[in-house]
Amino acid sequence: MKLSPSNMPPVTRRRVLRMIAGSFVATTAGAGVNAAWIEPESLTITRRDIPCPNLPPGLDGLRVCLVSDLHYREPDEDDPLLERVVDAIHRETPDLVLMPGDFIDSDEKMMAPLLRRISGLQAKHGVFASLGNHDGWNADSGRARRLFEKAGFGMLINDHSRLSIRGESLYVAGTDFVWDGNPDPVRMLRGVPADAPLVTLVHEPDYFDTVNVHRAADLQVSGHTHGGQCRVPLVGIAPVKPRWGRKYVEGHFRKDGANLFVTRGVGTTGLRVRFACPPELAVLTLRGRSA
Repeated sequence: MKLSPSNMPPVTRRRVLRMIAGSFVATTAGAGVNAAWIEPESLTITRRDIPCPNLPPGLDGLRVCLVSDLHYREPDEDDPLLERVVDAIHRETPDLVLMPGDFIDSDEKMMAPLLRRISGLQAKHGVFASLGNHDGWNADSGRARRLFEKAGFGMLINDHSRLSIRGESLYVAGTDFVWDGNPDPVRMLRGVPADAPLVTLVHEPDYFDTVNVHRAADLQVSGHTHGGQCRVPLVGIAPVKPRWGRKYVEGHFRKDGANLFVTRGVGTTGLRVRFACPPELAVLTLRGRSA
């Protein structure tokens, strides 16, 4: 029977409430599907210029790919996204790749297969890593260093490396993980000239304030927070923030002439869900005074 205004069911309060309830259930179900199946696999690329007034002309325009928090735990589930990350980095042809920790989630045995998956990563001037709290809690740092070096990557644990790029020196430094680890900025910076360009890898972003007491870096890169992993849509609030990741949660921050960039990372911990907070590869371009 064709409904017309005269024979349509009356719009009652109960009918309106039933329609609202049905819409709520459908929206909630859709959000759940997105959070569990779609968004965790939806890699995004964030491009940002980072102002570094003291950067020498030879380093102006240096391009850095930042990838963090892989939380590798199940190859069958994690490999497809990991392959997209590696492919995306290669398309960017970066000068440096920086990976500030949490390579595994809870099983040290996953470190070796992870490195086999990403061993093809290349950058013009090197790939450098530091440990995250999940790495430090679940793996031996000495074994981790040896595995990374065998894969051709620099592992920086309270240490630094000097690079020569277009006739200029750039120091890349990294601390130990902060949460129950042994970070030592003094040891990390020992031998780094006070006026030298400096990029640091520190897994936990809130340690930015401590590092700055010793030396303001042109750029510190961090992860750890996952950007909140699940955020409140529209307002962007992250209800859950980890220790050492409550002040600087996501994005670019400047303080006392130093820059900090906190990436949302790639993987997940706990439930394999993301909501209003997709995985991220950050491509950062250092810009000197002339820019």
